[in-house]
Amino acid sequence: IGARVVRGAGTSLAGTAAFTLLGAAAALLLASPAAEAAEAASAHGIDGASLTGWWAIPFVGILLSIAVMPLAAPHFWHHHYGKVAAFWGLAFVVPFALTRGVGLTGGEVLHTALAEYIPFVILLWALFTISGGILVTGNLHGSPKLNTSILAIGTVLASLIGTTGASMVLIRPLLRANDERLHNVHVVVFFIFLVSNIGGSLTPLGDPPLFLGYLKGVGFFWTTVHMLHETLFVAGILLVLFFFLDRHLYAKDAAFRARRPDPTPDTRPPFGLEGTVNIALLLVVVGGVLLSGSWKPGIAFHVGGVEVELQNLARDVILIVA
Repeated sequence: IGARVVRGAGTSLAGTAAFTLLGAAAALLLASPAAEAAEAASAHGIDGASLTGWWAIPFVGILLSIAVMPLAAPHFWHHHYGKVAAFWGLAFVVPFALTRGVGLTGGEVLHTALAEYIPFVILLWALFTISGGILVTGNLHGSPKLNTSILAIGTVLASLIGTTGASMVLIRPLLRANDERLHNVHVVVFFIFLVSNIGGSLTPLGDPPLFLGYLKGVGFFWTTVHMLHETLFVAGILLVLFFFLDRHLYAKDAAFRARRPDPTPDTRPPFGLEGTVNIALLLVVVGGVLLSGSWKPGIAFHVGGVEVELQNLARDVILIVA
């Protein structure tokens, strides 16, 4: 299960990056015949208030596809999710280009790719790759106290190394600790709630929308200051609910409780941490993100009418090198 989770996430990131680069290249070709229109789109943007609700259909479609198709058509989705994403993207871009103009649409797509989406993919890829090299080893026994502790630690880590990073570090020991339990699906469900979502609410590193807000000028600690109490409240409720649910199911699993220590995996010492050098690399990623928000040299480059600032370019290079 853990191997499939890791391989699936890696394939998804690689596919996302490929389609992002393809989209950026296509947008550049679209923008080149009408550079002035593209530059105007990048500088001023399109008035979103002028768009009707029909333009949201492709975005609703991709969200529903992500939510439903892995369950309704898993074989098709895992082999063709990239084509599905491309379809919904084109479902917006092509009609928009026909009604608003190729140059204006190309400028908007290129601006979104260069200024927002590619930096987001680079950050996600860096966190995924670096965190994937950190391995918690040991004969962990999936008791309610241990499971709740892992979820609580992961919730805190999610705002420090991102929901992707925290999930990569902790999902494998959590799966190993509970692999012999009769009831273990709820453990992963609460892990997704807490570590992969709610825990990333306090910094731009934690959650992609917050990172995009940081790119737009929102302060790094704005969500920490304004959402700390709400995050603690929601996370606290879920942790308490999880503990009592897990304790109830744990009490019904006499066979698992009798097997101490957990027979899989058989490692020595009973608890350890491999890939500690990657922790330093995570700090490099944090430093790169902070650099882009605090260093303003006033130097920018123009690509197809889109302004790319030096500090953002430096951040992306640091993350790729790390």
